[in-house]
Amino acid sequence: MVHLQNIEVDFSGRKIFAQVSWHLRPGERIGLCGENGAGKSTLLKLLCGQVEADRGEVIVARGATIGYLPQDGLSYRGRSLFDEVRSACGELLALGDEIRQLEQEIAGGAGDDRLERYAQVQEAFHHGGGFTLEADIARVLHGLGFSEAERQKPCEQFSGGWQMRIALARLLLQRPNLLLLDEPTNHLDLPARDWLESYLSSYPGTVMLVSHDRFFMDQVVQRIVEVWNGGLTEYPGNYSLYLQERERRVSALRQAKEQQDEEIARIEAFINRFRYQANKASQVQSRVRQLEKIERIQIPPQRRRIAFRFPTPPRSGKYLIVLEQAGQRYGEQRVLQGVELTVQRGERLALVGANGAGKSTLMRLISGVEQPSSGQRIIGHQVELAYFAQDQAKVLNPTRTVLEEITASSPVDMVPRLRDVLGSFLFSGDDVHKSVSVLSGGERNRLALAILLLRPANLLLLDEPTNHLDLQSKEVLLDALKSYSGTLVFVSHDRYFVDALATRVVEVKDGKASSWPGNYTDFLRAKQALGEDGHAQQRVETSALLTQNEEKGADKENRKQEHARRREGQKQQRKLEKTLQELELRIEELEQRRQQVEKELAAPQLYSDTLAFNSKSAEYNGLGELLDECYAQWEVLQEQLAVLE
Repeated sequence: MVHLQNIEVDFSGRKIFAQVSWHLRPGERIGLCGENGAGKSTLLKLLCGQVEADRGEVIVARGATIGYLPQDGLSYRGRSLFDEVRSACGELLALGDEIRQLEQEIAGGAGDDRLERYAQVQEAFHHGGGFTLEADIARVLHGLGFSEAERQKPCEQFSGGWQMRIALARLLLQRPNLLLLDEPTNHLDLPARDWLESYLSSYPGTVMLVSHDRFFMDQVVQRIVEVWNGGLTEYPGNYSLYLQERERRVSALRQAKEQQDEEIARIEAFINRFRYQANKASQVQSRVRQLEKIERIQIPPQRRRIAFRFPTPPRSGKYLIVLEQAGQRYGEQRVLQGVELTVQRGERLALVGANGAGKSTLMRLISGVEQPSSGQRIIGHQVELAYFAQDQAKVLNPTRTVLEEITASSPVDMVPRLRDVLGSFLFSGDDVHKSVSVLSGGERNRLALAILLLRPANLLLLDEPTNHLDLQSKEVLLDALKSYSGTLVFVSHDRYFVDALATRVVEVKDGKASSWPGNYTDFLRAKQALGEDGHAQQRVETSALLTQNEEKGADKENRKQEHARRREGQKQQRKLEKTLQELELRIEELEQRRQQVEKELAAPQLYSDTLAFNSKSAEYNGLGELLDECYAQWEVLQEQLAVLE
């Protein structure tokens, strides 16, 4: 599909890629890995044509379409959400307009050429998904967390994270042959990530992505390409397998380099010893040439990682925070109501739910930053609380240096150890004198976390602590939190992080908070047992839902029956989708065979053989009848799917 041939890319004198030749095959799902700044985003931009190589060539197969989603920076305005996403399918919409125009011409008595064109356009419209476009748009918007009420909302009213969801929806509906995604999960909550994971796992084209979400990578990709030292190294399998194989490879490289270094040292010693002896001149020159021919083994650098341990916290009472019938509203908007929650010593609570459901609001109630508008918050005995807000990095003073900022927040007894603390968070050497204003998002988060850890706390509240952290930094933060002896309440949209850490999941939905023992996988399994395939995949107006729930007062048995009906419908939908996919493959095979027979019928020598001509003609007509039957079945299946959706 795409071939890189001897590619070289230089940025400001630094070689990003050096003589890279690599082939991207159709249908692959590839994850790009590498240190920050290694060139992952550059490679994506190179493939989609946004960056040009200084040398070499990017060869794209004829007819290939490429779609690219950057990390951020996209915004839309001037249309409603639905119209904006629909406009991404411009070619398909143009075919629809042409079909309507041709229908008018045919009704007015147009000739056979118009009928022939009408058949061609309608077939192309069919093949492109034109008859299911509206349903496809609704499905994608729902999966990415947009409510039905938001479909007519002007795009300019959506925030930056939701703008990127709009961009992702547009891209998915375009269905390019090659999908390039740079951190697609950055702005997605857990339900939307689950949906996107499922969507990409069955995507018919080629997918290449960069992601700091380990679970997402494990579920989606089939091959890892590591970007390092100006080159690309391939590893079969997902991210977890890549980590194992990379460690084995690096260990083998280290051993080989040790042997090579010993050999080089022996050769250099011989050269230095006999350099000025005439009777050894030919042997010395031979060794010099031998030394020049040796291709030096390069070893990937030891990855710098955050390495820290939390201070030993003071012991608290059994119950740290209790919320009794707690609610919160902002003006007329009710976000939480009647929340009953007890945080016990040693627990690790993960708050999950769709964006806008009230997770951060609940975190602020637990922390005491906000007082509940109804009910009460009770704090336990000897609770020492530390709270990392979602926008914690924004409270840093941009006029200070890294060292000045952490010193301003430090207890006096910790001042002598501040450089060691900063070193643990990858701020070493001159980095500590960087201005806070020039730090990246990941650096700001690391600094904010370092400041948080200066004071021991037995209740740690973390709202999206992994934002902007790379995979390695997440791993070490996870290791540190596993060894933390206090109590933890956290919000994270990283499935691997939640699974590895949580002992209890609190789902925030419809203004309520319900508890489920275990991690996120246990939570999903329990929900599925009740007939749900996951928690809310759609952002909703919480206050409106609360009012509806109060009015309906549906009992538990009715909900179970509804879950069972929904599950049966989903089962039928999956079965129909599988049948539809098989039918589409059959149609494609028949179309290809029909085109081949058509070419054979066009050969002049065929007309001299009557039997052969009659046979080919019969085959061509038979293929046409089979295609008509298949298209009829396809339409029936599409109608059945539309009813289920």
